[in-house]
Amino acid sequence: MTFYFIRRFLLIIPTFLGITIITFTILQIVPGGPLEMELLKLRGMGNPLGGEIGNTQSGTGAINIPESAMQEMKKFYGFDKPIHLRYVTWLGNLVRFDLGKSYVYAEPVWDVIISRFPVSIYFGLIGFTLTYLVCVPLGVFKAVKNGSVFDFTSSVIVFIGYSIPGWAFGAMMLIFFGGGSFWDVFPLGGFRSEDFQSLAFFDKVWDQLQHTILPVISYMVGSFATLTILTKNSVIENLGQDYIRTAFAKGLSEKRVIFFHALRNSLIPIATGLGHFFSLLLAGSILIEKVFNINGMGLLGYTSILNRDYPVTMGILVIDALLLLIGNIISDIIYAIVDPRIRFK
Repeated sequence: MTFYFIRRFLLIIPTFLGITIITFTILQIVPGGPLEMELLKLRGMGNPLGGEIGNTQSGTGAINIPESAMQEMKKFYGFDKPIHLRYVTWLGNLVRFDLGKSYVYAEPVWDVIISRFPVSIYFGLIGFTLTYLVCVPLGVFKAVKNGSVFDFTSSVIVFIGYSIPGWAFGAMMLIFFGGGSFWDVFPLGGFRSEDFQSLAFFDKVWDQLQHTILPVISYMVGSFATLTILTKNSVIENLGQDYIRTAFAKGLSEKRVIFFHALRNSLIPIATGLGHFFSLLLAGSILIEKVFNINGMGLLGYTSILNRDYPVTMGILVIDALLLLIGNIISDIIYAIVDPRIRFK
């Protein structure tokens, strides 16, 4: 099994190279790149480079950028080299832990990304923890009450929630409970209020709580049904095993049999999801953060794509890809630890 995991770790390298090569190539060849956007800005500003003014067919002025300036701009953005040389240069910098400098923020990419980590970790950690704390007990109770009115009603509610995307559910909650609505309970978005630092301690706690509830609910909606039904089905399957009937025959209480025998083995498939824990924490959700205007990793990735900020886009891709690849291996390791019957070859 050791050699299996060694091979898995070694496979990270070609997989990572494949992901980055494809993404890097697409970013470089799609129209509307940073060079084109910069040229549009310059033409909209007038003639900052001292180029000649020509006439368009519509009669409005247009700037002819001097060739020397064009070459300097191409060199700045790296477009003076073929795509494969650009990728080799980028990969060489990555090996030295240099992700480059953001086109938009004019700061090192690491600084831009790290500044968004606390926000994504905050919402990701709370959402991940609450999902397990709510879904696992709910799944167990649904398994015990299988076929009852509670099981049917909760299943309907869970699947209705599952059918609605988290970002859409968040937008609906903002309409009904956001600022200016009939039930003006929560703010319209953001991580904190603008005057947060001037608030008293308990006012800060309340302000942070108000900005947390709706986004966390939106984060939970997507995985709520999956984890609940997975727990329920796994518990039902284990309740029909011979060792459960043996435990009841020995006179053990129902609570002890369910929580100390059936639930323990039922958590095996659920525990494998812990391998993607850090990926969930740091990746953020693009659409949810966009809806609530939360400056986390998801919104940063969204804006970097719109602004053609390629260094930031590739930096986020590097982090997400590595976390996903390593998370898959950690899931296998947890699976092998929890279930001693598993033997990877």
